[in-house]
Amino acid sequence: MAPILGAFVFCIMFVDRAKITIKSGKGGNGAVTFRREPFVPEGGPDGGDGGKGGDVVFLADENLRTLMDFRYKRKYEAEDGQNGMKKNRFGKNGQDLVIKVPVGTMVIDEESGKVMMDMTEHGQSFIAAKGGKGGKGNVRFKTPTRQAPNFAEAGGFAKERNVILEMKLIADVGLVGFPNVGKSSLLAMATSAKPKIANYHFTTIDPNLGVVSIYDSSFVMADIAGIIEGAHEGAGLGHYFLKHIERTKVLIHIVDVSGSEGRDPREDFDKIITELSRYSERLLKKPQIVVANKIDVLGCSSDPEDLEICEEYIQLREHVEAEGYRLFPMSAAAGIGVQDVLEEAYRLLLEVEANPAEDDDEYEYFDFEADDYDPDYRKVTGDFDGENYIISGRQLEKIFNSTNFNDHGSRRYLFKYIEDSGVYDVLKEMGLDEGDTIKLFDMEFEYYEEDYSVFED
Repeated sequence: MAPILGAFVFCIMFVDRAKITIKSGKGGNGAVTFRREPFVPEGGPDGGDGGKGGDVVFLADENLRTLMDFRYKRKYEAEDGQNGMKKNRFGKNGQDLVIKVPVGTMVIDEESGKVMMDMTEHGQSFIAAKGGKGGKGNVRFKTPTRQAPNFAEAGGFAKERNVILEMKLIADVGLVGFPNVGKSSLLAMATSAKPKIANYHFTTIDPNLGVVSIYDSSFVMADIAGIIEGAHEGAGLGHYFLKHIERTKVLIHIVDVSGSEGRDPREDFDKIITELSRYSERLLKKPQIVVANKIDVLGCSSDPEDLEICEEYIQLREHVEAEGYRLFPMSAAAGIGVQDVLEEAYRLLLEVEANPAEDDDEYEYFDFEADDYDPDYRKVTGDFDGENYIISGRQLEKIFNSTNFNDHGSRRYLFKYIEDSGVYDVLKEMGLDEGDTIKLFDMEFEYYEEDYSVFED
C-alpha cells in the first residue's frame, strides 16, 4: 500500500485574530407629506414609511484561509434605510452587509467577551447587528380627531459594536510536542506540504496544514508550533499555538527519544501533557498517539527485536504506557515507522467520527434575545453637568428626532412624554429651579413649571 501523498499548505500570510467595528444601517425616517390634487384644497396625509436599515451578517466561507483582510479594513457599515416619500411610497430597505470569514472563526462581542457564533461549517451565517426599523409616515398617525398630522416617526437607531474575530484551525489530526522534535518532518513526509524545516527552535510559527491520503480516504493534518513549558500561561506564544489544537479530533504527540536537545524524553512527555491539561482539560480527552521520533539517531530501527535492546526507547515506552498511552517508534526524516503512525491516526479518527463525544463547550455564548430587548429603552434620565440640566433617553431621542417643532401637536406629544416620565422631579432634587436651562439633545430651553399645565389630560 502506498497511501501517503498529496496535500496543500498555506502560502499566504496567516492571520488568526482581528478586531473590527461593525455598524448596521439606520432606519429611514417616515415622511411628512400631503396630497396635492386638483380640486382637493385640503388633501390628506400621504407620507410613506422609511425603509429598514441593513443588517451586518457574518458568513463562513471555506475558500478563505486567513483573517488577513481584516488587518487593512477595520470598520464595516451596512446601508441605511431610505426615507419615506410622498404618495404613500415606502423608502427602500438598506442593503445588508455580508462579511465573509474562514470556516473555524469565532465571532466574539468585545464588550461582554461572549461568543456570538462559532462558524464551523461552510455557508453558516448569522446576523451580528440588526438594522434599525423604518419610521412610520404621517399617514399612519391620522385619526378621526387628527386629520392632518404634521409629524412622522424617525427611523430606528443603527447598532454599532466592536467584535473580535478569532480563527482556530479545523483539522482532523494535530501534531504536538516540544520545538524541533520532528513535527514538520512528519507533515512533510506524510503529505506534499512543504513546511519550513531547520535545526532550530520555532521554525514553525504559523500552523501548516496537509492532507494525508490513506486507503481510499484522506484526513487533514495540522503541524502546530512547538509547545514549551508555561505555554498554558502564554509563554512562547503558548495561547497562540494551543488554541489551534482545540478543534482537532486526534493528537499525535511527538517526543524526541534521542534526547538530542539535551532533555529527558520522559520529562518532555510529562511537560506536554501538563501544558495541554492546564490549558484545557478537553485536550486530554482527545485520542492521543505518542510517537518516539529520531530512533535512527539511537542506532535503532522499528524492528521489534531491535527495539527490545534500545534502552532509551524501552524507558520511554514503560513511562508512556504507565500513563495509559501506546508508544510508536518512528524516524520521520528516514521514513521509518511513519506508515504505522498514520494508520493508527486514521483508525482513531474513524472511531471518533463514529462515536462523537458529547459537546462540553466551555465558552459563554452571547444572548441575542436579551440583546434585542433593552430594558432601559423607554427610560428617561436626568443629570447635571455643573452648568446645565440634561435630559436623555433612547426612546426619547427617537421621539425628539420625530418631532416637528413647527407643529403644536407634535411638540405637545414630546413634552407630554417628558412630563409623564417624572424626570422633572429628579432634576428638582438636583436643584432645578424656574429659569434654569435644560439641554435636550441639541436643543436648549428654560424651565418654567406653569408652562406644563397645557400637557395635562
